[in-house]
Amino acid sequence: MGLRTKIGVAITATAALVAVLIGLVVHHRTAVNQLETARDALDQRLVSAAEDHAAGVDRPRVILNPYRMPAPLRRAAEQGKRATYLDRSGPEPVLWAATKVRDDIVVLKHSYLRQTRNLQGLDEDLWLAGGVGTALACVVGVGLATVAGRRLNASARTAERIAGGDLVARLRPRGGKDEIARLTHAVNTMADSLAARLQAEREVTANIAHELRTPVAGLVAAAELLPPGRPAEMVRERAQRVRSLVEDVLEVARLDGADERAETDVRALGELTRRAVRAAAGDGQETAEVRITGDCLVETDARRVERILANLVTNAFRHGAGPVVAEVDDGVIRVRDQGPGFPGHLLAGGPQRFRTGSGAGLGLGLTIAQGQARVLGARLTFTNLRDGGAEATLDLRDAVRPAPPEGGG
Repeated sequence: MGLRTKIGVAITATAALVAVLIGLVVHHRTAVNQLETARDALDQRLVSAAEDHAAGVDRPRVILNPYRMPAPLRRAAEQGKRATYLDRSGPEPVLWAATKVRDDIVVLKHSYLRQTRNLQGLDEDLWLAGGVGTALACVVGVGLATVAGRRLNASARTAERIAGGDLVARLRPRGGKDEIARLTHAVNTMADSLAARLQAEREVTANIAHELRTPVAGLVAAAELLPPGRPAEMVRERAQRVRSLVEDVLEVARLDGADERAETDVRALGELTRRAVRAAAGDGQETAEVRITGDCLVETDARRVERILANLVTNAFRHGAGPVVAEVDDGVIRVRDQGPGFPGHLLAGGPQRFRTGSGAGLGLGLTIAQGQARVLGARLTFTNLRDGGAEATLDLRDAVRPAPPEGGG
């Protein structure tokens, strides 16, 4: 149940409850007042009738010593009291009055049907007024809830865009000092602070990588000049790893910016996959199996696609377990391994730089793959298979192009 519905239901229920309570109070007070008025009038007539009876004159409609009368009224009269009694046991309500004059009981009775019908009419008017008031409150409540709900939904959508990486998304202030206006200001302030912090982090990362690029290149060149031997090989290997890391950090910094553009041409997806798998396999390393279930032509940036696939295959061998399979199926490439699967934080929030969940490496491979997919306008998803293993899926179906017609002779 949405907030708008909850507010509408709450306002409607409150209005209905208020209408019922007011109706009950009005009904009770009206019933009491009209009964007291009728009793006073009949009691005055009874006093006059008793005086006349004592003087030997009996008015019309005066009943003397009736055989049938309400038992409570008879007991009160026999005790010398002047009393009234409303009897509702018959087909219509009757108001009785009785008193004792010497040995006789003087009785008057009057139909109470008109008062009962008046009270019923009042109840109908109260129900009608309550229903109209409740309906009006419902309309007003739903209207107010709709306005508030739209503003809250706008805040939620903007927050989701910010969480998805759109750091320029902002809410449009509409004035006022209510809670929603404060929420709007808070979201915009949070977005400004977050954007500034991320920009500062990106600039620091890029600057560090740029500063390290020249000395690392010199380190690699110097390592090549060392005399042959195991120590020299270890230095060259470490230098190359540092150089690769610096290049990865620079690539992440470029992908974080808004200047990256894809340079597209039409290529066969199966051949791109084979080239990426070969590029991912180093000297003496195991190679992933390529399965072409359905090949197709795609209009995309081949270099970026190969970079994505090479990173996915490398990650599968490094953090998963063989055999690793890259399957091409009509615009969709799935890279599967038989390892322990992706960590929970990656499935929940996507790849995070400098975090792998396994304690190995600095976790830039999948971050780069996701950034390159974003530049291509492709979708990269990560799942764990039910029977074990992990699967990364690159969806390029939006880039699929029809094959050219075969030439005729």
